[in-house]
Amino acid sequence: MLKITVLGCAAGGGFPQWNCNCEGCRAARAAPETHEGQAGIAVSADGAHWFLINASPDIRQQINATPCLHPRAGRLRDSPIAGVILTNGEVDAVAGLLSLREGSPFTIHAHARVLGVLAENSLFGVLHPDLVARREIVLDTPFEPRLPDGRPSGLVIEAFEVPGKPAWYLEGRAEPSEERPGDTLGLRIGTTQGDREVFVIAACGRITTALRDRLRGAAMVLFDGTLWRDDELIEQGLHHKTGRRMGHVSVSGPKGAIAGLADLGITQKLFVHINNSNPLLRPDSAERAEAEAAGWRVPRAGEEISP
Repeated sequence: MLKITVLGCAAGGGFPQWNCNCEGCRAARAAPETHEGQAGIAVSADGAHWFLINASPDIRQQINATPCLHPRAGRLRDSPIAGVILTNGEVDAVAGLLSLREGSPFTIHAHARVLGVLAENSLFGVLHPDLVARREIVLDTPFEPRLPDGRPSGLVIEAFEVPGKPAWYLEGRAEPSEERPGDTLGLRIGTTQGDREVFVIAACGRITTALRDRLRGAAMVLFDGTLWRDDELIEQGLHHKTGRRMGHVSVSGPKGAIAGLADLGITQKLFVHINNSNPLLRPDSAERAEAEAAGWRVPRAGEEISP
């Protein structure tokens, strides 16, 4: 049976962000129960071996707060984490890999472009290839990730291209608006037992007809909720870029996620990767109420969900 554990649902910097004094972060500091780590989930077909979807800088705290990811009883050095599936090369997705360097075997699965980024940065050499294998994800080709001892995991994962952009720190190498294969992936996750499938799309630049068709009738979709409005960061004085320029479709508006993914027969719709500027993170906000009225919700860290 497919098992999903939410590790965090905030975007880069978490909630509250360490250096931000916006209205949302001020409110979060006064209400610690609303704090959120950076986006990540763990998936498993058997409840014993887990694969992380991305590895945020918060991964150490997230593992310590998640009992199913703790070392198993009777073993001095151990981890039930069998692998990491990377959906992009952003710092928010790969920096946590450096916290997994203490000698437990696992496999990194990523598009060739992202594997190239890791290979170019010698810092990731601390993940010794004898223990941490790197496997290329081929788009639109389902695969079953293996456990460190070579046994099948029982998961079936298919990666597909979604509209996006290169990681911020790579923008100097290409036109920022240029979309290239491998920059932003969505995932379809199921099991070899034929369980209901889940889609994870932590970043997305726009809703296309092809994406709508792919998600039609899905049991569960975890979708990019970075910004409520496209000009949110500009309006709050936090940044000069729009959401579209950053590779994120807004939640609201006629071209936003709520409108774009409406009427598709999706059973469960959840927003993840939510920026600290987005009032969607605040449980008492009008925006949260509007999203919930439209059939969406925001999961909490530690929540176990099933399709």
